[in-house]
Amino acid sequence: MCRECDALQKVPSLSRGELLACCRCGAHLRDSHGERLHRVLPLTIAAGVCFVLANSWPIVSIEVAGNRASTSLLGAILALYEQGVPGVALIVLLTGFVAPAAQLVLLAYALSSLAAPHRLSGISRIVRLLQALRPWSMAEVFMLGALVSLVKLAGVARVIPSIGLWSLSAVIVLTAAAHAAFDVRGYWERARATQ
Repeated sequence: MCRECDALQKVPSLSRGELLACCRCGAHLRDSHGERLHRVLPLTIAAGVCFVLANSWPIVSIEVAGNRASTSLLGAILALYEQGVPGVALIVLLTGFVAPAAQLVLLAYALSSLAAPHRLSGISRIVRLLQALRPWSMAEVFMLGALVSLVKLAGVARVIPSIGLWSLSAVIVLTAAAHAAFDVRGYWERARATQ
């Protein structure tokens, strides 16, 4: 099914280097043997490094009347819990930390199975879980909320973006690029060809 116009069409087998276009709108459907998959691992590794940085360093520092305070993503989650909103803290933990981390780990595991001499256990469940987690990874929503808050606080206090904020931005971009390059059908074709 075409993602652009929803046209259903029979998919022929492709030769190496061939691209498949939609018969109705001409949109790119896929390429042969997951040609884009070689880009996914470097993007996933870079996103993983940036994810560690984003959670190790403060996201932002705020300075008011000489007093300076800063927090990381996990520190913000802990602060939400301590302020009596455990439900919001749990949602931010799941969508801003657990889901993105799980996506990166599952993506790395799925890609490592292509290099393994035999199929790794549970790989079909892992790939299905990876696809199911995609909508639940909402680091960009957290980022948007943080940026709106920073703009509103700029008139009251001095706001200093930190390494964590830039790293979180990089995680969002790199993860989106990795998912754009991860073609599930191409992945399975390559997995069948290498096994």
